[in-house]
Amino acid sequence: MNSLPPQPGSATAPFPFDNSYARLPGNFYARVEPTPVAEPWLIKLNRPLAEELRLDIEALERDGAAIFSGNMVPAGAEPLAMAYAGHQFGTFVSQLGDGRAILLGEVVDRNGKRRDIQLKGPGQTPYSRRGDGRAALGPVLREYIVSEAMHALGVPTTRALAATVTGQPVYREQILPGAVFTRVAASHIRVGTFQFFAARGDMESVKALADYVIDRHYPELKADENPYLGLLKSVAERQAALIARWLHIGFIHGVMNTDNMTISGETIDFGPCAFMDAYDPKKVFSSIDQFGRYAYANQPAIGQWNLARLAETLVTLFAPTADMAVNLANDALGAYGAIFQNHWLDGMRRKIGLSTAEEGDLELVHALLALMHKGGADFTLTFRRLAASAEDAGADAELAKLFQAPEALSPWLADWRRRLEREAPRPVERAAAMRAVNPAFIPRNHRVEQAIEAATENADFSLFEALLDVTSKPYEDQPGHAAYAEPPQPGEEVLQTFCGT
Repeated sequence: MNSLPPQPGSATAPFPFDNSYARLPGNFYARVEPTPVAEPWLIKLNRPLAEELRLDIEALERDGAAIFSGNMVPAGAEPLAMAYAGHQFGTFVSQLGDGRAILLGEVVDRNGKRRDIQLKGPGQTPYSRRGDGRAALGPVLREYIVSEAMHALGVPTTRALAATVTGQPVYREQILPGAVFTRVAASHIRVGTFQFFAARGDMESVKALADYVIDRHYPELKADENPYLGLLKSVAERQAALIARWLHIGFIHGVMNTDNMTISGETIDFGPCAFMDAYDPKKVFSSIDQFGRYAYANQPAIGQWNLARLAETLVTLFAPTADMAVNLANDALGAYGAIFQNHWLDGMRRKIGLSTAEEGDLELVHALLALMHKGGADFTLTFRRLAASAEDAGADAELAKLFQAPEALSPWLADWRRRLEREAPRPVERAAAMRAVNPAFIPRNHRVEQAIEAATENADFSLFEALLDVTSKPYEDQPGHAAYAEPPQPGEEVLQTFCGT
């Protein structure tokens, strides 16, 4: 089944929509229109992304508040809420779906990539489950900041196209200003999308969805001898690489349910997410993760668990007999650990300045992480300052200040320098390479919360704009914004983040 068209839509329309998902069978989604809001106001339009998507900037500046709030459905849009299921903290829910999101449609960008454009918070859908389908301003700003920071950090991610206030409140534990977030994704198809049909025994739809995903995301598999097994392996490869990148930058997703794992390999759903300050492998920020299921160090294993759930939906497509199909699935899942480890260790080598591989590198990395954990060292600053030490041993003192017992770092630094000496001596080039993978700036949790508080309480978006600007250049030294690189002061720490539903 090939539902993708040969040509993109017209670039002369405000949105050159060409909506392939809407051409799938009707059980894949529910047609639904956004619910109009009172007094929409456009907070932010991501102009560079809009230009990349071939959108009409003039039209968006004129009508953006109406379009991105859901008050005006642009020509060519086919609004729909996608159906999906999912394991939420290990418990399966057979029907979730877009309860507060509506897919407007798809465009083909300047690079020939098909991209979804979705509104989050535009009102109720058939999947809202007694919810209001709305979003509060705080979670909208958090997702805008973090998703754009992830993009700047080089991590595959959904993107922020716009943020709009609605002019009307939403009611949670308190009354909050309402907003709508416009998200761009390679697609919004999740592991849970496959689970929705498999849970109903609808293998015809599972196969149709797999064929669609292969057409859209993995066209090279169409010539494969076993394309459905190839699909599982390809998704596993992308997820292993993605989760390794999360660990490299100290990112904790917070809610790695199967409905929050994309088939495309992008990070999605920035709800109770956060970046670590002090390194702790057991760190959890999500207020609903009471048992640490999605803690920092658990993310790779959860990725494999989610992939096993995907394999369960596809397994009957792998081989003519059940035993053969299960063996193929187990082999593919069994390879995940080594794939992840290779991605993770390769990235960690780059973070500590190694350009070659030696047998003891894993132990060297683990030894540093153990010291960081014991010494309460800031994750991001440790690696950034290590780059300075690679260029000049005189910088060791500044690095050591990050540790509660600075002298404990000295033996590791000696081992590290002996390892560096076995590579070509190029201190300046090595330090530059390290700075290119070790950010100076991340969207630190306390800064995100400060921006949200100013916006929600005082309609002051200056901190939001400033944080966006700083985190758009995460690998550059920005002397004028040095305070944004610093961890929180006592009393500024953010210990919990919330889903925002």
